[in-house]
Amino acid sequence: MKIIAEAGVNHNGSLETAMKMVDAAVEAGADYIKFQTFHTDALVTALCEAADYQKENAGAVKQDEMLKNLELTYEDFQKLKDYCEKKGIGFLSTAFDEESVDFVASLNPDFIKVPSGELTNLPFLRKMASTGIPVIMSTGMATPEEIAKALAPFRKAGYKNEDIVLLHCTTQYPAPMEDVNLLAMKTVSDSFGLPSGYSDHTLGIEIPIAAATLGASVIEKHFTLSREMEGPDHKASLEADELASMVKAIRNIEIALGNGVKEVKDSERANITAARRSIVARNPISKGQTIREEDICTKRPATGLSPMFWDKVVGSTAKRDFAPDEMIEI
Repeated sequence: MKIIAEAGVNHNGSLETAMKMVDAAVEAGADYIKFQTFHTDALVTALCEAADYQKENAGAVKQDEMLKNLELTYEDFQKLKDYCEKKGIGFLSTAFDEESVDFVASLNPDFIKVPSGELTNLPFLRKMASTGIPVIMSTGMATPEEIAKALAPFRKAGYKNEDIVLLHCTTQYPAPMEDVNLLAMKTVSDSFGLPSGYSDHTLGIEIPIAAATLGASVIEKHFTLSREMEGPDHKASLEADELASMVKAIRNIEIALGNGVKEVKDSERANITAARRSIVARNPISKGQTIREEDICTKRPATGLSPMFWDKVVGSTAKRDFAPDEMIEI
């Protein structure tokens, strides 16, 4: 299971802050940290209003005014890629325009990301498919029909099932619990025969942990250095210590899920004797006596005859004298 610490634009346009976020993601144990690469002028018109959550969290009126302050340069991203390699964490960045797709692809990431908002952008999807790089596709706000159409350029470009992961997502910041519909993650996977994952915008860590339990192959979660920072996504993001707790919980779940084979584990084997019972004498039993049900009972430890042999003991002849609590032999 891959865990992506989504830095997004929570660096607030500062390379220094972005590098601190890399450090935090490494400390938390994430597999990847992901940023967002875009040119504001290629993404929005001057007339595009900010979303309600952007107005509330960033004081934005127009998207272009907000986004201009959140851009990093290509040179910044190259430095971030180099820094990630130095720190031992995977670098990813979501491109939001075709030129940025080319740049991100030039950094040779393990994956490229189709953000939910670009799922209906055919020229953009074709550009991404032309890179041949494995793709993670977020499906927030999407119908099954829209997902099918978004996959078509990648299939046409020769992408195989193992090259595509579909992320279930609810595009709201924060996402209300009643709108998460986490079981749809499996529905999406089954419908398209593709691995699935989850991109989380809820508050807290319980939903991505639940997604891991349900078999997500990728978990993506926004994080920030502080929810008190000004910006569109900070309020719906985890802080560094919460990210670390999420990663730890998911890693534990990965281990605990196991292989599905029901078997006695070494750690529990030593408890068999102390936890199970043996057939013992309830009353004094004399040699040659026919053993009755009222003459015996079951007690710990399991060092004698298993209670599963009860029916063989009842009606048998005592081979010797037995004192109360003594293990019965047949």
